[in-house]
Amino acid sequence: MVKLTMVARVTDGLPLAEGLDDGRDMHDAEFYKQQVKALFKNLSRGQNDASRMSIETGPYVFHYIIEGRVCYLTMCDRAYPKKLAFQYLEDLKNEFERVNGAQIETAARPYAFIKFDTFIQKTKKLYQDTRTQRNIAKLNDELYEVHQIMTRNVQEVLGVGEKLDQVSQMSSRLTSESRIYADKARDLNRQALIRKWAPVAIVFGVVFLLFWFKSKIW
Repeated sequence: MVKLTMVARVTDGLPLAEGLDDGRDMHDAEFYKQQVKALFKNLSRGQNDASRMSIETGPYVFHYIIEGRVCYLTMCDRAYPKKLAFQYLEDLKNEFERVNGAQIETAARPYAFIKFDTFIQKTKKLYQDTRTQRNIAKLNDELYEVHQIMTRNVQEVLGVGEKLDQVSQMSSRLTSESRIYADKARDLNRQALIRKWAPVAIVFGVVFLLFWFKSKIW
């Protein structure tokens, strides 16, 4: 069965639409939604070049397609036919592009196309039962092949992003520490200059005061 469906802009990972009643029968739906958001974040960094991919996560599989800088993703049971999952996404893609294509780039807030949920729910119902004559015909469609679509593990995919995050955090930390050390070095140099020239300044000050007093007395 189809469990979750989300649509996001690839350039920045901004979620555009979602199946609103998705995951009601799942006690850990929020956990998988967080994984989806992490995947969108990775895609926005250009970490996955494949325009179509399946990603295994626990008892489920994420399937996604990227078209026109938009990612259409669904999560299904592992037993759900891969071919139907991608045809479901193709139907979503075609309708989303037809209805919202001109506004995708200008969308500025999350879930700007939340009304697309109506089409998601209607289409999902058509794909839920794999035994219907319609879906059997789709499974037998030899013109639509999914054998070459790569399947990976979610930890493998997200691990790339986590490592990059760690490198980024380490770089930021080193930059911050370098600034601190530079500030300390400037302070030490300033203190060294003060220690070096302070006695000279005091001597000149005393001599100046002596001349000043003498001039006043005379």
